[in-house]
Amino acid sequence: MELHVPGVLEAVEHADPDHPALVHAGRTWTRRQVGDRCRQFAHVLARAGLGRSGPHDSLPRWSTVQDRVALYLHTGPEYLECMVGAWVAGAVAVNVNYRYVADELTHVLDDAGVRAVVVHGRYSRTLADVLPRLRRRPELILQVPDSGEEPLLPGARWYEDAVGSAPAAPEARWRDEWSGDDRYLCYTGGTTGLPKGVLWRQADFLVAALGVRHRDGSDHESIEEAAAAASGRVRALPAPPFMHGAAHWNALSCWVAGGTVVLPDHPDRVDPADLVAVAAREDVTSLLLVGDPMACPLVDELRRNGATLPSLRHIVSGGAVLSPATRAQLLELLPGVTIIDVLGSTESGRQGVATVDATTPRDHGFSPSTTSVILDEHRSRVLAPDDHSVGWLAQRGRVPVGYLGDPERSEATFPEIDGVRHAVPGDRARWRDDGTIELLGRDSVCVNTGGEKVFVEEVEQALRLHPDVMDVVVCGRPSERWGEEVVAVVQLRDGSTATDRELIAAAGGSVARYKLPKAILRVPGVVRSPSGKADYRWARRVAAGAGLSPSSRPRSG
Repeated sequence: MELHVPGVLEAVEHADPDHPALVHAGRTWTRRQVGDRCRQFAHVLARAGLGRSGPHDSLPRWSTVQDRVALYLHTGPEYLECMVGAWVAGAVAVNVNYRYVADELTHVLDDAGVRAVVVHGRYSRTLADVLPRLRRRPELILQVPDSGEEPLLPGARWYEDAVGSAPAAPEARWRDEWSGDDRYLCYTGGTTGLPKGVLWRQADFLVAALGVRHRDGSDHESIEEAAAAASGRVRALPAPPFMHGAAHWNALSCWVAGGTVVLPDHPDRVDPADLVAVAAREDVTSLLLVGDPMACPLVDELRRNGATLPSLRHIVSGGAVLSPATRAQLLELLPGVTIIDVLGSTESGRQGVATVDATTPRDHGFSPSTTSVILDEHRSRVLAPDDHSVGWLAQRGRVPVGYLGDPERSEATFPEIDGVRHAVPGDRARWRDDGTIELLGRDSVCVNTGGEKVFVEEVEQALRLHPDVMDVVVCGRPSERWGEEVVAVVQLRDGSTATDRELIAAAGGSVARYKLPKAILRVPGVVRSPSGKADYRWARRVAAGAGLSPSSRPRSG
């Protein structure tokens, strides 16, 4: 029997229904209480006619028979109960970036073909603007009140009125219909293009993305076996918003392992002081960050606060680069912590892990999973570990089935090689001599300058070696001499007096001279997505608008 999310969570709940499952703002929910809320939401969907429209094999793999439920929410208990509750009813949740303007929101809701929307009050006005534009208006709209006093949208219901009055007992047919073929759906951030909905089979998602397997890497043979392995010891605090895959993957992974998910006191934003305070108060053992964009402010807060966080055992990072310099600073401030830097993406799941503590060499690479490979330039063959050519990082085996409603991109990103489907998200990489993987960066934001390829993440890491660099995004812009030139958009720490020459000198010890920025543009703050991912379209606009002035154009030599 294949695994599926609602079945595993139900089995974990039955094993110890009174174990704490969720903590937020001083309140604790047990596994049974969380399970009841998920089932109540499932009843709301079922009463509205949402669920499955037929067997999974009745549609091509880049489609789904499950009705889509948009979660237009910031982080909160409602997010997780709606995500799980949708699966219980046979539907599937759609993560929505709450910073989208009307045009972007229209694209995602239309692309997903949503039949229901759950929205926090502060976003209701944007939703109201979008509803008349949609090809099909959602039949069910539930509004969650938050800090504002937004009135109820016309045609909507208050979330608590709907869920609170629904029964908590499951419908008998639900368990019979749950399947490993049921889908998990996650929309990518769209920082380099339009958001795309990645479709996984739940059986594959649980193993490849959430890590539900035996310690030796073998699969569980039953739901009961998977639930029996749940220790319940982890108390996980996901810092980024739940609309980002890394955050809700972390929460779901904690739940299927029987642990407790702890939410920030201020769930509508990432506040380092809040994270430190909650981690200390709630004895958090695991903290999730999204690379340097969240880790650097945390480092500053730990230095200011002097907190030691004695219960913290692991810092998990994924979704953005965590530079060696930032790793070292975290380990200096929290010497008993182990950093687990996860290599992966929405399209691939976990492809590798760099496990780092105070004894680990600074340049430690990613240890690949048994299903991670590097493909050649043409994506036609797998490179041997002793071949150090630059290729495409890929995952095989348990990978997504495709992009929702997009057969062409599905075939391109998830090609079959020697009869095996691979996931090729677009990251460039190569094997290192020690058998680990060196991640070079996304090909879509690579800069071709004078015929040489420059991976921007490598330059960003090099610039972060200067202690005054708070944040940085590197991009390319047109150049008469080079065709394209490297530009760094930099946010310095308050009070910094660092010159362009000093920043270039710090980076020059780590990357070749042709990779160094031809210009450094200073900004009061770097624009990123709510998840912390770099917005390269914004950076290119900044670079293009700045022009080339002598004062902003230090040469690499």
